[in-house]
Amino acid sequence: MVLQRDLNDKPVPPHRKAAPTATAVARAQAALRSHGVEPVEPGFEGDVDLVLVLGGDGTILRASEVARDRDVPLLGINTGHVGFLAEADPDAVEQVVADLVAGRYVVDTRMTIDVEVRAPDGSVTRDWALNEAALEKRDRARMVEVAVGVDGQAVSSFGCDGLVMATPTGSTAYAYSGGGPVIWPEVEALLLVPLSAHALFTRPLVVGPDSRLEVVIYHAGFGGAEVWCDGRRCLDAPTGSRICVTRAQRPVRLARVNTAPFATRLVRKFDLPVQGWRTADASAALPGRDGDTQ
Repeated sequence: MVLQRDLNDKPVPPHRKAAPTATAVARAQAALRSHGVEPVEPGFEGDVDLVLVLGGDGTILRASEVARDRDVPLLGINTGHVGFLAEADPDAVEQVVADLVAGRYVVDTRMTIDVEVRAPDGSVTRDWALNEAALEKRDRARMVEVAVGVDGQAVSSFGCDGLVMATPTGSTAYAYSGGGPVIWPEVEALLLVPLSAHALFTRPLVVGPDSRLEVVIYHAGFGGAEVWCDGRRCLDAPTGSRICVTRAQRPVRLARVNTAPFATRLVRKFDLPVQGWRTADASAALPGRDGDTQ
């Protein structure tokens, strides 16, 4: 299945260096057919082997809904801005297709979270997320007042602009922008990051994968608050609501044709400075150690 960016998935402002998505899609479809594989549209109701995504991280998050429901891997080719979840750039479309058809890829299993909002009137709404569940206020002039708990135990209460409850996959997304730590994907954990909190103890929390994050909204100004799952699906959260986030049973599977470690991806995607780093062999030759000085 080939899924591409639509108008709602475009980065703002548009990334000037991004290859036109339509061109990349046409190349991917032509490459698939040259290998005897028939690409299908997202509305296809039959069985599919894999979801090939062309776009940015927003498009991949949209595609994760399709891939998760069908329990098939997805692979992203970045035609967006950062494209942290993407596996390759548009220049590599033909090679990526060849690797996929030949089975030269591995599948990473990424944990997801279940999100539940219990409103004061007793109604319950539920959703899930691959990256994060973000609590946001509707009244921009006021803070949202919350009480935070873990596994039924109260931890802290404070006013803030919002909260991000994320997976390790989401630690490099909204949670990262809010000052949260980067968690390697193979680490199974839940992350809570307060946004612009007005209190002394407002550090990010990292808890075990079987823990339960709970947030009670005891004041949210006019209009209440809302919980956004991956920035795509919204749950209403009026004052008095209790939000519960737990590990979900069904993961999202990401196909990988690049065997580079996560640290390499982190440095490349965020363009991190690494000057001064020496390999173990080079360090062994520094002054004061055995070997020649370099």
